[in-house]
Amino acid sequence: MTHPGADVVDRATLERAARRFGEAGIVLPTFAQLAEPQQIPDAALEGLSGAGRDDADARNLWRVHWYNDTLGGGQREVPEHVVLGPAFTGVPPQILVVFGDTFPMIGAHKVLAAYACLVPRLVTGGFDPTAQRAVWPSTGNYARGGVAISRIMGCRGVAVLPENMSRERFDWLRRWVSDPADIVVTPGSESNVKEIYDACAEIAADDRNVIFNQFSEFSNHVGHYAVTGPALEHAFESRSAVEPGLRLAAFVAASGSSGTLGAGDYLKERYGSATVAVEALECPTMLYNGFGEHNIQGIGDKHIPLVHNVMNNDAAVAVSDAATDGLFLAFGHEDGRRLLAGRGVPADVLASLEHFGLSSICNVLAAVKYARAAGLGSDDVVVTVATDGAAMYDSERPRIGAGRFGGSFDGAGAAAQIEEHLAGADTSHVELLDDVGRSRIFNLGYFTWVEQQGVPLEDFEARRGAAFWDRLHAMAPAWDAMIDDFNARSGAVIGG
Repeated sequence: MTHPGADVVDRATLERAARRFGEAGIVLPTFAQLAEPQQIPDAALEGLSGAGRDDADARNLWRVHWYNDTLGGGQREVPEHVVLGPAFTGVPPQILVVFGDTFPMIGAHKVLAAYACLVPRLVTGGFDPTAQRAVWPSTGNYARGGVAISRIMGCRGVAVLPENMSRERFDWLRRWVSDPADIVVTPGSESNVKEIYDACAEIAADDRNVIFNQFSEFSNHVGHYAVTGPALEHAFESRSAVEPGLRLAAFVAASGSSGTLGAGDYLKERYGSATVAVEALECPTMLYNGFGEHNIQGIGDKHIPLVHNVMNNDAAVAVSDAATDGLFLAFGHEDGRRLLAGRGVPADVLASLEHFGLSSICNVLAAVKYARAAGLGSDDVVVTVATDGAAMYDSERPRIGAGRFGGSFDGAGAAAQIEEHLAGADTSHVELLDDVGRSRIFNLGYFTWVEQQGVPLEDFEARRGAAFWDRLHAMAPAWDAMIDDFNARSGAVIGG
């Protein structure tokens, strides 16, 4: 299986990596510290005052969590979030959205996934930062997160991503890579994941390159289980303290690499909540074994990721990119916000719309659709994440406006989009999964992973059982012990 385990695989590589980090003065945070940042040493927190949130500074490793205060640069007691009520959503339950654009360097939570994938390889001697390149296949934000983590750890990162992603992603990458050749552009868009895999197969022919494939790297799932899950729990508990009697009914997240859905495993264990996986209607792989192109940037699809714990999912929902494109323009239009305010949407909710990128809007719409289909009530809470913010898609506004609306998007257009896609979000393209439905989706993964990528059938099938995932979740404490050992080997001192 494609996770590094908890055994040292190459002691000489481990020693070289530790020596490099000692020379650079880099101390690695544990998963437990990122899950509960109050455990972060005071010296690390004090050092953050000298590191800008978006700087290529190793001190920003201590910000790879959900508790960043984007205004003051410090740390919040509760992850920054917004609660969307019936005036906004039209459904009885509260939809609690935690903001991913509070993460450092890339303004998206995928930097956590990149850290989670790289660090276990480092501390087991499976990656040599002095000689190897870290290759990050992605449909956008994960590649940026990987390049950021690579650079501040003093190793070379390579981004592999489709050509049709937003201009902001490529602008950022050009500023951060050490060589323009470290941006590998593949054909297509979100749905063209196989083309990314094909490019990685060529790159991997050189053993100086190590592929960190978020779709098959199980530490991606573990990172979100261990870090994102507790953060979402804390956000919910803060709400429950204000309104006792609330029930955490569901966690909703777009499938993407399916790493974030690992947080659903954590929440289900503690609350019995449903886990809802989301995809684009234009590429409805889970729902209809379908295919196609779409513009919900942040979702890589047309296959089932190996790290997706499908058998623990309770529903699959599809959202159209016509809805996410239209609402993205409407939320950014003053007449659209004025319309929402007239319907009783509070000012703080309207201000929070700047945290909603395309996939974030997708998650919110899926939460609304699931709430209707499941018949949730006013005591229920649906938790989801805003994976990145509106700023990541500024260049998309004119393109969407020209492509969908003939170059003209006015107040009437904003009102029409809100009425059609937000107020009109219904139960179409929602499947409440039983064992047959889960097995159908699980089986789709065979064609990518066994036939194309060569995963042994026995390993592929092992993922059906809960015991596989239970063992996987236990890896975080084991890796934390190895991180502590690695830091001791390096001799690096926080603030030293």
